[in-house]
Amino acid sequence: MLRSMYSGISGLKNFQTKLDVIGNNIANVNTYGFKKGRVIFKDLISQTVAGASSGNASRGGVNAKQVGLGSQIAAIDTLHTGGSTQFTGNTLDLAIAGDGFFQVGEMSGTTLGNVQYTRAGNFYMDNKGYLVDGGGKYLVGVGGSTTGTYAPVTKDDLITAPTVGATPTYTQILIPTTAQSMSVAQDGAVSFVDEDGFLRYAGHLVLAKFPNPGGMEKIGGNYFQKSSNSGDATVNIPTQSGIGDLESGFLEMSNVDLSEEFTEMIVAQRGFQANTRIITTSDEILQELVNLKR
Repeated sequence: MLRSMYSGISGLKNFQTKLDVIGNNIANVNTYGFKKGRVIFKDLISQTVAGASSGNASRGGVNAKQVGLGSQIAAIDTLHTGGSTQFTGNTLDLAIAGDGFFQVGEMSGTTLGNVQYTRAGNFYMDNKGYLVDGGGKYLVGVGGSTTGTYAPVTKDDLITAPTVGATPTYTQILIPTTAQSMSVAQDGAVSFVDEDGFLRYAGHLVLAKFPNPGGMEKIGGNYFQKSSNSGDATVNIPTQSGIGDLESGFLEMSNVDLSEEFTEMIVAQRGFQANTRIITTSDEILQELVNLKR
C-alpha cells in the first residue's frame, strides 16, 4: 500500500480536530470569560531509506534519505489572553484587569470545598445576601463577617486589606438584605451602606494565580480546575502578588477573534481538501497497479 494514503488519512483526522476546536471557539464568542483554544500539529516519525554518511578524502558527505509518514496533534492549547471588557454598570459584575481567577466553591464553616476557578465575573446576591455565581457557588473571600456584625468604615478611611497567608481562612461575603447600596473596590474590598446610612466593611475578595494557567483544565460552566501541570495556586487579594485589579461594573468578554477564527477555518478546510486529494490520487495509482494484469 502507498504510504501517501496513510499520510493523507492522518492529515484528515488532524484537520477534523482543528475544525472541532474552531467550532467551539465560535460557539463561545459571547461567553463571558471564555478562553479560546488552538491546535498545534507536528510530524509523525519518518522512515529512513538511507542513512547519512560523512565525507572522506575522496568523496563528500551524503545526507540521509527519509520519507515522512504523516502528521499528528502536538497540543491543543488554551490561550489565556485577556478579553475585551464590556461596561454594564452593575456593581456585582466584576472583571479582572490582569492575571488571576475568581475562586468559587462550597463552604462549610471556614472550609472551602469543591474549589473551581473562573474568569466570568457575573455574580449575584442570593436570598440571604451571600455573593454567588450563576451556578449558586459561593464567591470566596477573606475577612467576611461570620457573626452578622460589621465594622464601621468612615468615608475618609481606607479599608485595610487583611493578610492572606499560605492557608487563609476563607469566608463567604454576606451583604445584609437591609443594605441600601454596596460597592467593590479595585483591591477587592466589599463595603455597603446599612439601613442607618453608615458605611460598613463586608470582607475582601481573593483571587488565585497559577504558574501555568495554560495547564488548567476546562470542566464546563465557565469553570477551570487545577491539574498536575498547572501548579499550585497563589491566593491573595487583588493588586497583590502579581494579581490584577478588579473592575466593578464591567464584564470580561470572550477572547475569541471572529476574523482570526474564520481565517483558520478556511485554512483547515483547504488542508482537509488537499489531504482528500492525496487519498484520491493514491487510490487511482493503486487501481492502475491492480489493472496491470488483465
